Amino acid sequence: MVIGLVLMVGVSLIDTRQIRSWAPFLYGCTVFSLLVVLTPAGTVVNGARAWFSLPGGFQIEPNEFAKIALILITAAIFSQARRAKSGGPRVRALFLALACAAPLIGLVVIEPALGVALVLVVVTATLIVLSGLRLRVIAALAVVVGVTIVAAGDLHLLKDYQLTRFTSFLHPNQDLAGAGYNAAQAKIAVGSGGMFGSGLFHGQLVAGNFVPSQQTDFIFTVAGEELGFVGTIVIVFLLGVVILRALRIATRADDLFGLLVASGIAMWFAFQSFVNIGMTIGIMPITGLPLPFVSYGGSAIFADMIAIGLLQSVHRRRTVFD
Repeated sequence: MVIGLVLMVGVSLIDTRQIRSWAPFLYGCTVFSLLVVLTPAGTVVNGARAWFSLPGGFQIEPNEFAKIALILITAAIFSQARRAKSGGPRVRALFLALACAAPLIGLVVIEPALGVALVLVVVTATLIVLSGLRLRVIAALAVVVGVTIVAAGDLHLLKDYQLTRFTSFLHPNQDLAGAGYNAAQAKIAVGSGGMFGSGLFHGQLVAGNFVPSQQTDFIFTVAGEELGFVGTIVIVFLLGVVILRALRIATRADDLFGLLVASGIAMWFAFQSFVNIGMTIGIMPITGLPLPFVSYGGSAIFADMIAIGLLQSVHRRRTVFD
């Protein structure tokens, strides 16, 4: 946590113009790390080759930092296009942004880390919509994406366990002892907490390990059972405050780069929070996404803190030039 705070403060003190100039280098380093992690240098955990193992039991997950790299490089591309030509970014900038997003998304899918890939897709779509492109261009792109999704399903590009997660979400009671077990136990744990919960460290389902990945993907079930409805509402409220502050910083940014960076971070936190909480209460399929600022995990927390530092940097630049 101390390292995360140092990263947050350090990034917040960097001018956004400097961050924009570093975006291509940071993007290149991220793509390189995603390539290397797929080699034997990477470590396989839960079927995904997505981690680097370090001495002392530490692990680094490069795909968490891919979210930051994607936001920065996309914001830099569209802001540069806006400066080069008034009246909105050129369509050429759209293709360049998509060309930069494709390797990140593709490498994350190969790991496989479908949840992170979904975050990258949603963030990319958000930045494209906010970039100032004409509506007909955005509509045409949406059609292409829809056709691609249908083709992916027809060509069976998703792995069997990924398809099982979606089918168990659509039919939650079909295989409660198999694919639907995690989702069923998560809902039971959340519901058993009642209004005020059973108290910290007194959750019977949590203590009995009936719900997997309690410290990471299913951390919200722990809050539901031990803190109850009141505790979970507090968590949702605090996450909402962070997201609303990010949106406020975006609306008050002094340039397109700052607007896109803050908006991308806000969508990242909002979508990831919605998916993580939603899968524990049965309204979203199960994916490997942590709850921002709540789930245990070094790489995820570091990425979250860097994102907060970026928000502060955008806010500081606007404040300085007021």
